[in-house]
Amino acid sequence: MQLVESIPALREAVQKWRTAGESIAFVPTMGNLHSGHLRLVEEAKRLADRTVVSVFVNPSQFCAGEDFDAYPRTPEADAAKLSDMGTDLLFLPKAMEIYPKGTIAVTFVEVPGLSDDLCGRFRPGHFRGVTTIVCKLFWMVQPDVAVFGEKDFQQLTLIRLMVADLNIPVHIHAVPTVREANGLAMSSRNGYLTAEEKTRAALLYRCLTAAKTGLEAGRRDYGAIEAEQVETLQQAGFRPDYFAIRRSLDLTSPTGDEREFVILVAAWLGKTRLIDNLQTSI
Repeated sequence: MQLVESIPALREAVQKWRTAGESIAFVPTMGNLHSGHLRLVEEAKRLADRTVVSVFVNPSQFCAGEDFDAYPRTPEADAAKLSDMGTDLLFLPKAMEIYPKGTIAVTFVEVPGLSDDLCGRFRPGHFRGVTTIVCKLFWMVQPDVAVFGEKDFQQLTLIRLMVADLNIPVHIHAVPTVREANGLAMSSRNGYLTAEEKTRAALLYRCLTAAKTGLEAGRRDYGAIEAEQVETLQQAGFRPDYFAIRRSLDLTSPTGDEREFVILVAAWLGKTRLIDNLQTSI
């Protein structure tokens, strides 16, 4: 596995593969890799001749008071896991490589509307940071396909919209959420949970499942379903930011004739903010 830290070295390696007629799959990550990330890499290896993984904790997507400095960084362990999987290239840049002028007065990419909804209401500027760094990475790597998990469904939707709006020639491939045995979605932030909290956090999945069951049984009182699950979470000691039923295509609110839904939740448990979602077709 090649490990490169500079954009010129990345482009040189990618250009050699392109000249040889090889296809490229890309998996952008913030590191601290777990089984969910590795599932994305497995899928990338299936989809293309060459696989590039980036590990970069992006400062521009952290809001005021969030955990940028404390965010877990495990570059040596990440590199070892990726090498064992047969990853072709790990891009491990420093912040100055990506943002040589800093992150304040720089060009950014933002998807209007949806960036300020759901998680965007509680994390202002977060998704602008996400779409900016993903756009930059796409132009650095220029992959044929990029692989993302469905756990952050809003992020996935925004990236799809950005690619379509900007005519970026990258196919976005989504991979279902990888879960713990108790249903908890795998996440780097699960490491912040105590053992007791990690057990209790499985309630998020149970609430999503209950809402999904209601929809599949014919319920269309979306607000009531959402309120029921918010109350369940609150009674268990969670602090929900939202529990929302949306159209899976564009995350707008359902109007009554939809057949494809996604149910999304974001809630605090102790000091940790957790997100999850479930999709359903009726």
